[in-house]
Amino acid sequence: MSITSANRLELLQIAEAVAREKMIDPDLVIQAMEESMAKAAKSKYGAELDIRAFIDRKTGELEMTRVREVVEEVENHFIEMTTEDATAHKENPEVGDLIIDQLPPMDFGRIAAQSAKQVILQKVREAERERQYEEFKDREGTIINGLVKRVEYGNVIVDVGRGEAILRRDQLINRELYRNGDRIRAYIKEVRSEMRGPQIFLSRTAPEFMAELFKMEVPEIYDGIIEIKAVARDPGSRAKIGVISFDNSIDPVGACVGMRGSRVQAVVNELQGEKIDIIPWNEDAPTFLVNALQPAEVAKVVLDDEAERIEVVVPDEQLSLAIGRRGQNVRLASQLTGLDIDIMTEAEESERRQKEFEARSKLFMDTMNVDEVVAQLLVAEGFTRLEEVAYVDIEEISGIEGFDNETAEELQARARESLDEINTKALEEAKALGVEQSLIDYEGLTPQMLVALAKDDVKTLEVFATLADWEIAGGYTTVEGQRVKDDGVLEAFDVGLEEAQEMVMTARVMLGWVTQEELDAKAAEDAAEETTEEGAEV
Repeated sequence: MSITSANRLELLQIAEAVAREKMIDPDLVIQAMEESMAKAAKSKYGAELDIRAFIDRKTGELEMTRVREVVEEVENHFIEMTTEDATAHKENPEVGDLIIDQLPPMDFGRIAAQSAKQVILQKVREAERERQYEEFKDREGTIINGLVKRVEYGNVIVDVGRGEAILRRDQLINRELYRNGDRIRAYIKEVRSEMRGPQIFLSRTAPEFMAELFKMEVPEIYDGIIEIKAVARDPGSRAKIGVISFDNSIDPVGACVGMRGSRVQAVVNELQGEKIDIIPWNEDAPTFLVNALQPAEVAKVVLDDEAERIEVVVPDEQLSLAIGRRGQNVRLASQLTGLDIDIMTEAEESERRQKEFEARSKLFMDTMNVDEVVAQLLVAEGFTRLEEVAYVDIEEISGIEGFDNETAEELQARARESLDEINTKALEEAKALGVEQSLIDYEGLTPQMLVALAKDDVKTLEVFATLADWEIAGGYTTVEGQRVKDDGVLEAFDVGLEEAQEMVMTARVMLGWVTQEELDAKAAEDAAEETTEEGAEV
């Protein structure tokens, strides 16, 4: 095939036709042609040479050139030359200049033409894949309609127009069956660029799929008047969705339900009859949880912000309703609020509180040598530890009915005496366990804390300074979707994460690992970043 005798404009027409068919940039096709022709020329002149081809975008004229770079010392004479040799091609050549020689027109043999064709096809495929990836990457997080092309091992391959997508069987709603040619609607969960082309992963079980369906059915959500704050699903069975309205005149729940349930029913039908509870969102976590546990009634809620746990007390007859079949109701409420939920009946809570009352009363009876009535009066007034009795304002004790100042002073004296005795024994135990004086002298650690640290093999200030805040205060780790409790060595002493972090940083300052100025600068930087993020969110 002689390029010189071919119609030059035909190259441009071919490039235009291919680009139109594959929906890619015509210039990409021409670049592929240039690369293929350069490769074919190398097979004739030598693969070591730097041969380049250029096709004029207006006339279709082909220009073949050989390129060499001017260097001080030649390492590869095929693509480099010295300044002395370059003087024959250019006046006053400098290092870094490119010497370009025109190559004569050439005839492409059958093998060279076939090789050129393969290069063009490969480049066109790569450009097509890139175009597909860019197109579907921008549609990630939206709903797409397609036709079922085939089913492989339970996975559904979907024709989405200019590509194929995969809907894995674990992303299908239970009992769903699809056959070739069926229409399907799904959520684009992820688009990945891989060697074999863009991989488009769909889902019908993702919570976001339900949120997008509501956006399609409820104009107020699409317009931003109503916002979906949280979604929790048990695909194909039940779901809960938290919504909030930014217009006081619009009821978010009513708008999502629609006239005679028309809007929510359209979503239910798409999700194979999945029952949907629409719940008004509330920034107050306990209030939102009470709504999320509907239809069960809640008698009492106790929130532990630090542990991200919430304790819910329900009437005895409401327990099964609150938990739901196979724990479904409480599980969805937990997903919706992002909190771990402990549910107990009023009878169970009463029994637990009675045990706590008896344990605290016994603590005061044993350590302060008081009778049961006095101990129970202290517990009833909210005292839980010896430290509280020993160091609280005396008026808080003398103000208890039946107590006077003399009694209050006696109780405080006994509490302090008992604490001194306990602390002395604990300090002796800590020293016996090998705790060094540097840790004993650290302010903020009680003798009981020193014993707990020593039993966890923390016996020096240096080791204490290497601890993480969660190792001291405890916390939670998510493992395979489940929140797992991490016990802290000082968790029993009510040491929180912030306090633990402050204790560790103070120890590092004492050891000279960091300076207080560095800590203050870091705190100021973090505060500034937090302010910037809040401003961006607003």
